[in-house]
Amino acid sequence: MRIQVEGGHPLNGTYQPGGNSNAAIALLAAACLTHEPVTLHNLPRSLATATMRRAADNLGVEIAENDAHSLTLRAAPITRRVLTAEDMNGFIGVLLFLAPMLMQRQHARLEVDFPLNRIRTHLEALRDLGIDVVIGSGAVECKANVWEQRDILLAQASVTATALALMLAARLGRETIIRNAACEPHIQELAHLLNAMGAQVSGIGSNVLHVVGAPELQGAEATIGPDHVEVASVAALGALCGGRLQIEGIRRADLLMVARIFGRLGIQLDMDEQVLYVPKHGDLSVSNREEDVDSSIETAPWPGFPSDLVALATLAATQSRGTALIHEKLFDNRLLFVDKLKAMGAQIVLCDPHRALVVGPTPLQAIYMDTPDVRAGLGMLGAALVAQGKSVIDNAQAIERNFEGVLGKLQALGAQIVIE
Repeated sequence: MRIQVEGGHPLNGTYQPGGNSNAAIALLAAACLTHEPVTLHNLPRSLATATMRRAADNLGVEIAENDAHSLTLRAAPITRRVLTAEDMNGFIGVLLFLAPMLMQRQHARLEVDFPLNRIRTHLEALRDLGIDVVIGSGAVECKANVWEQRDILLAQASVTATALALMLAARLGRETIIRNAACEPHIQELAHLLNAMGAQVSGIGSNVLHVVGAPELQGAEATIGPDHVEVASVAALGALCGGRLQIEGIRRADLLMVARIFGRLGIQLDMDEQVLYVPKHGDLSVSNREEDVDSSIETAPWPGFPSDLVALATLAATQSRGTALIHEKLFDNRLLFVDKLKAMGAQIVLCDPHRALVVGPTPLQAIYMDTPDVRAGLGMLGAALVAQGKSVIDNAQAIERNFEGVLGKLQALGAQIVIE
């Protein structure tokens, strides 16, 4: 998909975020832990959830559409023991189906066409839980075992590794403690669904989860919550483009740290429990109330500032008066997109792969952009909306991998986006 974006137009109106794609990914896999039907509401129709649905269908899971955003899944039985590279299509989230496959079939084979270091934390978690893991040429063989008690420490607070361990513990273990667990809103939603299905998960929202498994899980219903990354991204775009927005259906608790960090960049958000208001902003200024120096923006595990918003924060820093240090502490190469901002006229010094020094404000000029990174996609779209002139973004379908229909929803707010 190629899009043309004409910058310099304010965004005004009311915005409704979609369901959290990361939560939907985990819940689609968890629904297959039981033979009984599980119904999921507010399911986003993103590229990521479409990949999960195709994989579930290939495993023999019955999927019934109740309406545009509601599905009922019935995994009775799972008919395959193999997840192929084609099933995954480069999307790591598909490996969450290992949990129901191991539960129903006892053996599972994961065929990979990517470096195994991408899933090292996940494989270590499987081994720590007592799952037999054998790595061969281009494949990982897993054999299920049940356990009485396990106390594991994840090498990283990985969302996918935490979700995988949670699901296995809910079905194969009697009692399991998972330390250094991820605790993002989507992990909390998975834990609540597992509780509704008959497991007992405590410590929800913390980095230590205690799971009492059940010999059988039952059917359940769950409504997926709003995507806090989409909410925060659109709020930032509204402020940077100079309009007034009202974003409905939010969860205030998911946005507290985001509001604090955006405030350091001059973006002021007004929230109640379910509605976020973005007032019309004038000139933005970098500030740091804790220290009387230029601001430092640091990503951190939840409930810290999410790495998925580092591109928007960097863009905001280019439009705010002052100097900001952007420090991506969690992932390698997440700041490489700053080359595109520099090509648009931003004053940025990439100190190393994890730190960028941004001096603003600087006017941005439209450019051609190709293959935006999934994580930086909305940031680059935002840069195009702020820039003077018409930018062209190739392979723009990556922007909607996690956010259903976000281009159309932005068009409805006044964004000048032409989809070719």
